[in-house]
Amino acid sequence: MTGSDSNAVAGGLARHVPVLGGRAVEWLGVRDGGLYVDATFGAGGYSRALLATPGARVIGIDRDRTAIALGAALVAQAQGRLDLVEDRFSNLEPIVGDAAADGIVFDLGVSSMQLDEPARGFSFRFDGPLDMRMGGDSPSAADIVARASERDLAAIIAVLGEERHARAVARAIVKARGENAIDSTRALAEIVARVVRATSAGIHPATRTFQALRIFVNDELGELARGLAAAERVLKPSGRLVVVAFHSLEDRIVKTFLTARSGSAAGSRHRPEITPVAPSFLVLTKRPQTPDDAEIDANPRARSAKLRAAERTAAAPRDANIDDLMPRLPSLDSIMRGRP
Repeated sequence: MTGSDSNAVAGGLARHVPVLGGRAVEWLGVRDGGLYVDATFGAGGYSRALLATPGARVIGIDRDRTAIALGAALVAQAQGRLDLVEDRFSNLEPIVGDAAADGIVFDLGVSSMQLDEPARGFSFRFDGPLDMRMGGDSPSAADIVARASERDLAAIIAVLGEERHARAVARAIVKARGENAIDSTRALAEIVARVVRATSAGIHPATRTFQALRIFVNDELGELARGLAAAERVLKPSGRLVVVAFHSLEDRIVKTFLTARSGSAAGSRHRPEITPVAPSFLVLTKRPQTPDDAEIDANPRARSAKLRAAERTAAAPRDANIDDLMPRLPSLDSIMRGRP
């Protein structure tokens, strides 16, 4: 988000037009009187678009207290049609309550206003505390860097950052923290840059490591998997689910979830006693939709975006077990209980 006060409201310049926002709203099929959930409120771009339909009601959710505070102006403008909730979107069910939703949109990843605030510690473009928390209720990236074993650090960076040099990065971090605490974004970026070279495309050597730590600190993949399962329970029949993902692991979870929920779960020759289960979703996008050249030129962040949409059927929701959706990683609790 830009620094001027005039833009410090929901829907300011940073994300006034969300990536693939127009197509996402089209897939939701917003109607007068419908209830829609903007599960990742951010700067309010999706909520603004949803509220453009007269009579539509919106629940906006964000775990970031700053985002909720900056949304106050939009709440006032909406005149009772927008409720903002500071919470994780995995808690969709208690947030929505007894009212079934007509549509839910997830815009995943980190927002521009978070990246552009040095004190949040999300980006190596500015020097700031190594924090990366979207909310204030979990250990910070500095805590993980200080306490995780070399093996656990390598696993986190390799899986969540898809960094080929994860072992070398983990080794360098462990060596460096033995000399001085790694508590700033600049310190970590410099350590990574010693063992990873910049790409020919000019991508900073620390990009993948920072991404991995951010996803791990905020349990972003776990939140996504739980959020999708909650959406299945909250959506009414014919309700729409739209997800915009920016990371291959996110998109893989969405694809796997929708593929499983859109097929008939039946028995095999090994377990023929299983009763077939009706699909709970109808997939509307057979292939993920991606931004066109004009949107990428206007917003380079859009380059990796993929949109998937599905419609809820009248079938009962399935078992909410998310284990099959998740990559194998050390737990945050185990790291915080251990010793560096």
